[in-house]
Amino acid sequence: MKFVGIDLGWQTGPSGLCCLESRFALEESVSAAREDVLTLSKLTRRDTLEEVLAWLDEVVPFPEPAMVAVDAPLLIPNETGMRSPDCLAHKYFGKYHAGCYPANLTRPFAARLIQFGRDLESRGFRHAPKLEPKVQGRYQIEVFPHPATVQLFNLPQILKYKKGRLAERAEALGQLRSYLLNSLPLQNPPLEIVSLPPIPSGGKALKALEDRLDSIVCAYVGAHWWYWGRERNKVLGSLIEGYIVVPAPLQAPIQ
Repeated sequence: MKFVGIDLGWQTGPSGLCCLESRFALEESVSAAREDVLTLSKLTRRDTLEEVLAWLDEVVPFPEPAMVAVDAPLLIPNETGMRSPDCLAHKYFGKYHAGCYPANLTRPFAARLIQFGRDLESRGFRHAPKLEPKVQGRYQIEVFPHPATVQLFNLPQILKYKKGRLAERAEALGQLRSYLLNSLPLQNPPLEIVSLPPIPSGGKALKALEDRLDSIVCAYVGAHWWYWGRERNKVLGSLIEGYIVVPAPLQAPIQ
């Protein structure tokens, strides 16, 4: 099973992409029990949605099973205002500064993102706000990295690497990089990452790395959803209203 993370460019910006793969590791015990371990196999970025889909077709050609987790509103049923999952994200995660950017059909990005979800469906990736854990298939879900990091890493608020002074953004992105390298191997399922690019000094390079690291968070949320379902995850919204999957591990601040 593969787990693809897509930090999608909502309007015209590039998209961060990664792929996690599962393997078995032998435990050092008398029983030598096998543990499923995730590894990072691909980490990149593409400039256009067409290039994103071409990359996806190469990484998980039909009918190979995979979970595609996308940071973007792919289901937008409301003409105006905010979607139900966006409202719920503000309700539960606003105090952590992790509220959603509102999505509705009047927004300039709406048609582009809805079409991307349909393009995934045409490739066999069905929406999966309901899921039986550990059943192989081709799935897509919407995710949101900010509340995911709050939950996974037990943070008092989000890591503010998207806005602010360059030095502050670089410091916060360095914290995210450290959590990915040092905390995710301790999660269930564990994700082992051998190395990640260093934190750059320039603004464009920092944004490029941000997209890639966000895609790892997306992919891990997809894996966490596939392994645990609703036992250790929350679903904000529904297939009708739009939805966001958020991990809720045992130590998470929001249960």
